[in-house]
Order: sequence, then structure tokens, then C-alpha cells
Amino acid sequence: MLGVFVGAAGWTFRYAEGHSYLSNDPAACVNCHIMRDQFDGWQKAPHHAHATCNDCHVPKDLVGKYYTKIEHGYRHSKGFTFQDFHEPIQIKASSRRIVEHNCMRCHQTLVSEVAHSPLTHETNDCIRCHRDVGHGAAR
Repeated sequence: MLGVFVGAAGWTFRYAEGHSYLSNDPAACVNCHIMRDQFDGWQKAPHHAHATCNDCHVPKDLVGKYYTKIEHGYRHSKGFTFQDFHEPIQIKASSRRIVEHNCMRCHQTLVSEVAHSPLTHETNDCIRCHRDVGHGAAR
């Protein structure tokens, strides 16, 4: 029974091009059709020349990076297989925190200036005002 499970899992991983998700290639994100709009938007967006999907959507530490890739891969595979995902795809709270952290990491100088502005409130975050930067304007 274990052999059948391992075999089926291996076949599914290969069929779904699972190995591509371990890379840094943004094309891996369009193995699943639900991400096509985000990929197309990213190609036209300001960050295209400076950031890949992983630069924004996964943590920089090795364990966090691959844990997040596995978690996202599982969730996206499950959603695609059982057709139980929201279209357009929506960012989860945990993923939003990762993106927010990576915004602040890359834009440290700018963020520190904004953080000390009298107009800044605790509820403000990068995505609230700059949600179209990574993927272009909403369709």
C-alpha cells in the first residue's frame, strides 16, 4: 500500500512538473492556469525587471523558503485538483505577511522614511496602497 501511495505521489509530482516549483523561474507559477493573470501582470509591472515571484512571495531563509513552497504547492495542487479555489486567487494572511516583509526588506530606506512620517498609522501597510506594483493593475 505504501508503494502505491509513493508511486502515485511521484507520478503526480512529475506530471505536475513539481520540480519546477523548487526553482526560481517565474514560469513555474503558470504551471497552474489560475496564476496566468498574475504572471501576465507581473511581466508588464514595474517589478518585472527587478524581482521574481520568489523574491516577493517566499521568505529568504532556506527553511522558510522551502516550507512556504511546499505549503503553497500543496494548497494550489489541492485547489486545482478539486476545483475549490477562489477565482481570482486571493492571498492568504500568512502569504501577505511574507510579501509585506519582503517589501520592507527590499525598500528599507524608503520604508524607514515612511515609518517616521506623522501620517503613518499602525494599520497601514505596503500592499494597501501599492497592491498593483507586483502584478500590474487589477483586471
